[in-house]
Amino acid sequence: MKLFDSDFEILTPHSEEILARRLAGIRHVALDMDGTIYMGSTLFGFTVPFLEKLRSAGIGYSFLTNNPSKSIGDYIDKLRGLGIECSPEEMYTSSLATIDYIRANHPDIHRLFILGTPSMVQEFRTAGFEITEASAEDEPDGLIVGFDMTLDYERLCCASWWASRGKPYFATNPDRVCPTDRQTVLVDCGAICKCIEWATGRCPDIVLGKPDKNMLSGITARYAVRPAAYPLDTA
Repeated sequence: MKLFDSDFEILTPHSEEILARRLAGIRHVALDMDGTIYMGSTLFGFTVPFLEKLRSAGIGYSFLTNNPSKSIGDYIDKLRGLGIECSPEEMYTSSLATIDYIRANHPDIHRLFILGTPSMVQEFRTAGFEITEASAEDEPDGLIVGFDMTLDYERLCCASWWASRGKPYFATNPDRVCPTDRQTVLVDCGAICKCIEWATGRCPDIVLGKPDKNMLSGITARYAVRPAAYPLDTA
């Protein structure tokens, strides 16, 4: 059946009536970004028609990503550059999931050493955390490791030191590599955490981001929705 008013089609065993009934049970959709609606700097051709179809069906949506290297503002600029308008409320990253998790479960943590990009560090600073320097004299309450595209050896060693000292240790996402349309391998948070593990024997206390359920907690709270129980319709 035809789903989009374009050249893009999907295969479905259901009639348009059944599909419409199932869609009627959906209030909100959480959409991954890297490798799902775009690859690197290339927007997939089906993305805009799909978003238009959601809007016409009265279904809200949020963009979420395991990639914490960019701030919410950076992602909004990227999406707009690809022709997709969105608001800060429609964005949720693994940085925000980590911030929400720490606030809910570790209210005593205020000072953080962060292995991440300047944009990622700024997200935590904006959330009210104090960011420590790469020094054994500047002791943090906890350690955050993310997808650090500005990785510096001294900071990696400092992160490993705090991991070895038993500080609460949070990873923003489990990905070993980040999807890209470039001819390279983008070493991601999971691979960086493995380096720290080999150096110290310590793994993160928790790894946020998909598939951890905390990745969706901010969205479900924000829109007062709950995960759907499938199948939505058995007819």
